[in-house]
Amino acid sequence: MQVSVLASGSKGNATLVAMNGAKILVDAGISATRIKKALAAEDVDAADLDAVLLTHEHRDHVAGLATLARWYHLPVYSRRKTLASLPVGIQQALADASGLNLADALGAMASDELVAESRPAYGSASLFEPASHRETLLHPVDGPFRLFSLRITPFSVPHDAADPVGYRIEGDSTVTVCTDLGFVTQSVAASIDGTDVLVLESNHDPAVLRGGSYPWPLKRRILSNRGHLANADAAWAVAHLERKPRDIFLAHLSQENNRPDLARDTVNTILAGQGIEIPLHVTKQDEAVRLR
Repeated sequence: MQVSVLASGSKGNATLVAMNGAKILVDAGISATRIKKALAAEDVDAADLDAVLLTHEHRDHVAGLATLARWYHLPVYSRRKTLASLPVGIQQALADASGLNLADALGAMASDELVAESRPAYGSASLFEPASHRETLLHPVDGPFRLFSLRITPFSVPHDAADPVGYRIEGDSTVTVCTDLGFVTQSVAASIDGTDVLVLESNHDPAVLRGGSYPWPLKRRILSNRGHLANADAAWAVAHLERKPRDIFLAHLSQENNRPDLARDTVNTILAGQGIEIPLHVTKQDEAVRLR
């Protein structure tokens, strides 16, 4: 198993999960060139990616998606409302690469328990072949589905997007990615419980945010139940889990309303106060943080 958070923050997010022979990219919110280089640094060829899982349609999670799709013909999985809410340019790029109009592309997959076929290696077929010879890239999913030997379960999170989700990825180990949420609901807690590796948002310190330079409407959005998770809230969410993760990535840190040491110290202090010791890996905006 390999988990590499290639980039995390308001300027772009992308996470590699490699397990059971499959290589999955969760979000593509930095440029395709950066993703390609970051993957190469992790000894992964971008052409060997098997799929992209989108958590939601905000730019910092989809900025590199259109180019990746054109370069590597990658299948993209997310909730139907998320795919329908992508920026028009990204929708068009994905539909064009599929050889379908958008309505047909969105309607191409309807059932939950689907097993992916082995994806042809990049370069084995031309993107200019007739549409009937090419696979659909847009894959709306609602419930659990399978990619090769992995079981992937999207779960709803409270955030101001069309239909945002986290992902629980189960193979020989379990990796769960859960960012961009205003608070941890009971269903979210159930979805992250018992995971081996947890990528969890630790976005801001409320006191720093309130005293910062952001305009009040933006502060109110971040602090709301559909905004972003504070450091202490992330810690208490973990503390209340029945089955704790083995490792935690603290993700999506605000560059203005948080600091890596503040996030780590806040979470560590709360966990230690509950007698909990878990290795914390603080993610970065411009550098990969990995666990192998």
